Amino acid sequence: MSGIETRGYVRPEALVDTQWVADHLTDPRIRIIESNEDQLLYPSGHIPGAVQVDWTADLNDPLSRDYINAEGFQRLASHIGITPDMTLVFYGDKNNWWACYAFWVFQLFGHTNAKVMDGGRLKWEGEGRPTTRDLPQYAATQYPLRQRDDSRIRAFRDEVLKHVQARGQLVDVRSTPEFTGERLHMADYPNEGALRGGHIPGAKSVPWARAINPDNGTFKTADELRAIYEGEQGLSGSDEVVAYCRIGERSSHTWFVLTYLLGYPNVRNYDGSWTEWGNSVGVPIER
Repeated sequence: MSGIETRGYVRPEALVDTQWVADHLTDPRIRIIESNEDQLLYPSGHIPGAVQVDWTADLNDPLSRDYINAEGFQRLASHIGITPDMTLVFYGDKNNWWACYAFWVFQLFGHTNAKVMDGGRLKWEGEGRPTTRDLPQYAATQYPLRQRDDSRIRAFRDEVLKHVQARGQLVDVRSTPEFTGERLHMADYPNEGALRGGHIPGAKSVPWARAINPDNGTFKTADELRAIYEGEQGLSGSDEVVAYCRIGERSSHTWFVLTYLLGYPNVRNYDGSWTEWGNSVGVPIER
C-alpha cells in the first residue's frame, strides 16, 4: 500500500506518487503532462517523456477571457498525442498550482481519466530523479470533438452573486493580506488590475498552501485537511462550495483538495475570481 492510500482520502486514485510515475515512464497508456507558472522550467529539464501544456498559450483563448473551445481542445489533445482512454498525469511547479489548473480545465472537456503527481516538480527533483531536455516525439492523434461543460465545476460572476445572496459556502484561497484588502495582489507579483481590495462577503479565508506540506509539496492527510476546512472554518461537503483566488489558479488547487481528497460532491471554481470581482460595478465587498 502506498503512502497516498494511507492518508484517508475519499478518492485516492486521483493522486499518484513519484515512484508510480517513475515506474510508468514508458507506459504507452500514460501521458505525463507538465504545466508551470514559469514557462522556462520545462525546457530547462522535465520528467522524461513529459509534454508541456502552457496555461496561457494552450488553455486560454487569445482574445476573450475564457478557455479554449471544443476545437481548440481537440487540437491541443491531438498535438500532445493523447486519446480519450489514456491516463493523464499532471505535475508542475508552485506545489502543483498550475498542474491542478490544467487538470481542472481538462475536466471541463470530460477527460476524467486524470491524476496529479503528489509533490510536483519539487518532490521529483528533491529525490534526485532523472530529468531531460529532450522533447518527446508522439504521433498526433484524432481526439474526438468534445464540447466544454462549464455547468458542473465552474462558477461565473452572476452565479457567485446569487450564491452570496443565498449565504452559500465560499472559500477565499488567497493570502491573508489579499483577503483583508491590505494588498490587491500577491507579494512579489504585479497588480493584475483589481481596483478594490477585500473579499467576497461570507467567504472563509483558507490560503491554498495550507493544504500542502511545505518541505516536499505533498498534500496533507485527510484528517489534517478536515481540521483546517471543517474544524476551523466550518465548511461542509453537504452544500455547494465555491472557491476563488485572483484568476482561478490557486483556487483550482483548493478545488482539487475539496473534490478529490475530501470528497465534496459539489465544488465549483470561480476562475473570474478577484480580478473580475474587484472590478465589477455594484458587487458587494467585505474587508
